[in-house]
Amino acid sequence: MLAILVFSGMACEDDAELTMLAALSFPAEIQTSATEIILSEENTYEPVVAFSWEEVVYHIDAQVTYTLAIDTEADIYGETAWDNAQRITVGGDVLSKQFSGSELNTIATELGLPADVASEVFVRVEAYMDRYVYSNPIAISVTPFTPEVLAGQLYVPGAYQGWDPASAAVLNEVESGVYQGFVTFPEELGLEFKITPEPNWDISYGYDANGNFALANDTSNLSVPVAGSYMLTVNTNTMTFTATAYSWGIIGPATPDGWDADTDMVYDYQNQQWTFSGDLNAGALKFRLNNEWTINYGTEDGNSGEITDALVYLDNPGAHTILEPGTYTVTFVVDPNAPETATYSVIAQ
Repeated sequence: MLAILVFSGMACEDDAELTMLAALSFPAEIQTSATEIILSEENTYEPVVAFSWEEVVYHIDAQVTYTLAIDTEADIYGETAWDNAQRITVGGDVLSKQFSGSELNTIATELGLPADVASEVFVRVEAYMDRYVYSNPIAISVTPFTPEVLAGQLYVPGAYQGWDPASAAVLNEVESGVYQGFVTFPEELGLEFKITPEPNWDISYGYDANGNFALANDTSNLSVPVAGSYMLTVNTNTMTFTATAYSWGIIGPATPDGWDADTDMVYDYQNQQWTFSGDLNAGALKFRLNNEWTINYGTEDGNSGEITDALVYLDNPGAHTILEPGTYTVTFVVDPNAPETATYSVIAQ
């Protein structure tokens, strides 16, 4: 009788192990919004393709991290299959990913695809929780292009930095004749500024006598309505100018307002990064844009304490943990050419 019970117990354990190690797979083929994509200057900033897939159900109730892998046919077979793939971390329990023309063109360039030639690439989804599960690859045609090299800059001298064009924030050329950048305007320093094509006062952009945006020697100052951080955009083709409220913030139990509201960071134009310096509590910390959850970043690595140049991932539900209350400097940078990840640091003062 005892032997039967022992054997029965062993059988149950084996069943549990077999359940945990049962084969897993994607329940359906991944879907794409386009199979032939021709990239150009015109669709650089537009969405050109989106991929979606059904969730992989693991035998443990925990977050599943999905990654897209994109590779050429020559690299998806053999012992080194997919080793040279371009991998884009999508995030935890995220079941779709959209690419702009710029993002896909960068991937194509990294894969060595020739410009202005249609090339076949293969896309698969990689799911991971306690082990990897791979979707079947799908093929799409991508025609990359060689983007125009843009090197132009405009300068933004103003009250925020002492009206010195040579040391002012810059607006970088993002497409021909269009310039964009970020400036934080503190209330105590004033909200007025001008824009100059060179790091001097020879001539400047401002408002003319009719209130139009103009380039002349006698333009009046520009200004923002309230203190804060802004994305400034100048289009010299249409002679238009906009200042749009734009700020990255930190949120979570570690921050002064917990999960209720962002604590805004300021843009450090000299180091081209967003910065917070002040007191933090022990607890979780995430990054989000413009006081909304539409665009947010979290860590999937369980990071905590002080850290330098660590990665956070777009739409990832994870958070950095501050272990000890104190005064910290937190920095944050998103690479516009690879926005699926961002780099951050947390340093105690």
